[in-house]
Amino acid sequence: MVIKMEGDRQILEETGVDEYASAVRAALETRAPAIPHTRTEPDSGGVDAQEYSASYHSAASHLSACCHGGAKMAVLAYSLGKREINQYFSIKNAKLLSLAAVILLTVFHTVSRYYGGGDTCEWLLSSGRYLGGNVWQPYGCMMHRYKGSEVKTCLAEKRVAFVGDSRIRQLFYSFIQIINPALKEDGKKVKNCFTFFRPLNNSLKERLVSWTEGPSVKPDILIIGAATWSIKLRGGSSEALQQYRANLTAISSSLERLAEYGEVYWVLQDPVHEEGLSESRKMITNEQLELYNEAALDVLNSSKKNGKGRVRFLGALRQAAMETISQSADGLHLPESTRNVGAMILLNAVCNRVLRPVDGSCCQSLPAPSLLQKLTACVFLGSALVLLVLHVLGHNRHPKSRPPPSDVESGEEKKPAVSGALSHMAPFQAVCKMGLIMAYFYLCDRADVFMKEQKFYTHSTFFIPLIYMFVLGVFYSENSKEAKFLNREQTDEWKGWMQLVILIYHISGASAVIMHCGNEVLVAAYLFQTGYGHFSFFWLKGDFGLYRVCQVLFRLNFLVIVLCLVMDRPYQFYYFVPLVTFWFVVIYATMASWPQILQKKANGSGMWHMGILVKLLGLLLFICFFAYSQGLFESIFSVWPISKLFELNGSIHEWWFRWKLDRFAIIHGMLFAFVYLVLQKCQVLSEGKGEPLFSIRISNVLLFISVVSFTTYSIWASSCRNKTECNEMHPYISILAFVLIRNIPGYARSLYSSFFAWFGKISLELFICQYHIWLAADTKGILVLIPGSPSLNIIVSTFIFVCVAHEISLITNDLAQVAIPKDWGALLKRLLAAGVFVLALLVFRSDEGLRRAGKTD
Repeated sequence: MVIKMEGDRQILEETGVDEYASAVRAALETRAPAIPHTRTEPDSGGVDAQEYSASYHSAASHLSACCHGGAKMAVLAYSLGKREINQYFSIKNAKLLSLAAVILLTVFHTVSRYYGGGDTCEWLLSSGRYLGGNVWQPYGCMMHRYKGSEVKTCLAEKRVAFVGDSRIRQLFYSFIQIINPALKEDGKKVKNCFTFFRPLNNSLKERLVSWTEGPSVKPDILIIGAATWSIKLRGGSSEALQQYRANLTAISSSLERLAEYGEVYWVLQDPVHEEGLSESRKMITNEQLELYNEAALDVLNSSKKNGKGRVRFLGALRQAAMETISQSADGLHLPESTRNVGAMILLNAVCNRVLRPVDGSCCQSLPAPSLLQKLTACVFLGSALVLLVLHVLGHNRHPKSRPPPSDVESGEEKKPAVSGALSHMAPFQAVCKMGLIMAYFYLCDRADVFMKEQKFYTHSTFFIPLIYMFVLGVFYSENSKEAKFLNREQTDEWKGWMQLVILIYHISGASAVIMHCGNEVLVAAYLFQTGYGHFSFFWLKGDFGLYRVCQVLFRLNFLVIVLCLVMDRPYQFYYFVPLVTFWFVVIYATMASWPQILQKKANGSGMWHMGILVKLLGLLLFICFFAYSQGLFESIFSVWPISKLFELNGSIHEWWFRWKLDRFAIIHGMLFAFVYLVLQKCQVLSEGKGEPLFSIRISNVLLFISVVSFTTYSIWASSCRNKTECNEMHPYISILAFVLIRNIPGYARSLYSSFFAWFGKISLELFICQYHIWLAADTKGILVLIPGSPSLNIIVSTFIFVCVAHEISLITNDLAQVAIPKDWGALLKRLLAAGVFVLALLVFRSDEGLRRAGKTD
């Protein structure tokens, strides 16, 4: 083959394979001078000359390793394809595209709600779809599944009346069986709160008049509907329809007056299964039912479009029945599962505004922003004003580049980028960007702008994205810069694919079906890396300075603290960050306490190795002591102000559960790091590229044991159905087995997935941001940006979500440079100010919590 260059295109002509390879190399060298014209900022995603050259050297090395001409061609096509994708789709362009998408979608949803009706109660009552397995999804909002105790609380001292024919009677029993599943379909009243009446006739008219004009006690909630009885009695004649319309007209004023007092729901007629009807009911056709529904809508549609006096229509049950009426036993009455859907829709319409369940967004009014949220908004607006003033005054010098963020989860450090000092405007620019991002967070999960839907698990929604993800991970495989055990690229890759699996696990609703053993293994693996990375850093570098500690704590907690203020959620709500923060402090205290034992000191005397083992043993005893002393643990963390950091819904129990679940993961990582570093210092390991970690015999034995252990645990975890048993069976053997499988073979250490590694660098931001801008209702549901197209919605929301997470990681890095100075005096002043701020915040939240509790009482 020969390559001809026409501008930026490559034309291939048939010759020999060797000539093809040499021609490709020549072509690549020819293109090299054009590289400086591409953007080289770290945040732009552009390609610099060094990266470009490295990629082609990688392609050449792959090429030389191939044995056949076809394989050489495939490798070159593969490498060039990746290069072209990366060159034209930069992260900067992606962020601009996501910003445009957010603006357009916000405008679209705002306009459609204003002009097209944004009442989630109407969405709940009028339309929806089956997700599968009799799970009903209202249009654009989430439906809570009520329990009997919740219904009793909601309907305390309220009277509920069901009026209609046998279909309404069945809906009546489905409604009350939620409170008492053992209740049989007999009797007229239940605990004097629920009443059932017969269909439209003179006695009904008299009853409605007595409710509206007489001394009778009015119902707080009235569910009414009828038609089949009238059609059956009069053979479906047109006169019957006219009489039905006249009867509705006669009672419409009474219904509107009752709606001013309470809530009135008219149940539109469900379809029938005409083939399954008995001879005495053959006149009840779907055509007739549609005419009767049109009559009801025409007569009862009040001129009052909103507010009191309006009769609401329950049409969603009719939509649900269209898909299930064929399962009816007699062709007329709905299957039990469909009737339960109707009862649950009614409960959500009645109770959501009272009980305000997190996963029930239908029929809920939005709470007013708290004082703390308003103050936070003022801070962001103030930063924007300062930025504007600085810009007017001419202080618009930009920093040369943005250094990449440190890996705060594993403790590894990146080499800082060479850049000039940040300009005076840079901190305000970062805060303004954060303010815009937080506005998007608020719109997604606290404002009534975007829609929300509930999760529904299917095997395809879980496993197909996993397959796509791992195919992309393999496609973006690269040669590692080094072949050391758990090298930087490998740990980023590890965190990346784990985070992606966790995201798919959450959005697919797998937690409701698949036991969470697999998810807990991933969380434990994160903590293992935290122990491994921070121990390695302290052991090798001995940097126990306050500057680094503050840097780590800031990068871990900045986003969460901002979200606590903006989203009005407690710190413990984002449980992973408190967990990692706590264990980092424990690791630091263990390693920094007297005597400080470092590798340099241990090299002089082997006794220091025993000293570090004694420290680790002391940490293990500390963990075991608190793990089996729940009362002492809770009493310590219930002391103010610590309690305000670790309480969730007024209880410390969630923190106790999270802490205990993976209590040994950190010390497991620390001990593993110690053993590895000692073996490395003793030159027991072979860490050259392509070399097995140990001798061939030992490597094969360890690899076999690791594969068996990992497989055994995986089989056990997949078959585990007891949550308590899954929690107690710690996954540390499987983590160790994975690490050995990934690192013992030399070729495995020499390769990594740049796709997974990219996500691994922003794994912390991805984990936290998913709560509000990818999922919804505090992770209970799914954010809907593109209604009516679930697949497209996931693609668009995921694209925006990833871009936002990446930008937040850069913003955090920028602000860390300003907030954490290296000068001791300035740092102590900042720490004092931060302490006063946090203390004032905790006091404020405590007072606000007491005020809310008082209002609730």
